[in-house]
Amino acid sequence: MSKDDLAQQLHSVAIHLLRRLRRTDDQMGLSGPRASALSVLVFGGPTSLAQLAKAEQVKPPTMARLVDALEQAGLARREADKTDLRAVRIRATPRGRKLLLEGRARRLRQLTQMLEGATSAEQAALATAVSTLQRLLQPPTPPKD
Repeated sequence: MSKDDLAQQLHSVAIHLLRRLRRTDDQMGLSGPRASALSVLVFGGPTSLAQLAKAEQVKPPTMARLVDALEQAGLARREADKTDLRAVRIRATPRGRKLLLEGRARRLRQLTQMLEGATSAEQAALATAVSTLQRLLQPPTPPKD
């Protein structure tokens, strides 16, 4: 199989896997963009609106609307930055954290159920593939002089 064919198949499988897992996200009652922004806050910690927009690859006005909705739902809050009182940080609330972690647990349970249908050899192959993908996703190290 060529690298191009492998890339196409990997792309297709990744999209199908994410779509299947995303179905469990409906139970959170959040749109995909809201769940994604909340995930950044839960796993990445408090951040500025600009940094959150950059992480989610959206414009700041779009992110401001998403944060407004998360705040109205009691899932996130804006607060003054303790080191720069002019700056505002966005933080997940305990309720937002709980909701997101419960959603993540549902996705992991679904993945675990899917893996039960794989043989030991297939599970080992997947473990190797995961390690390879993790390595490939690492930023390149600069060459040493």
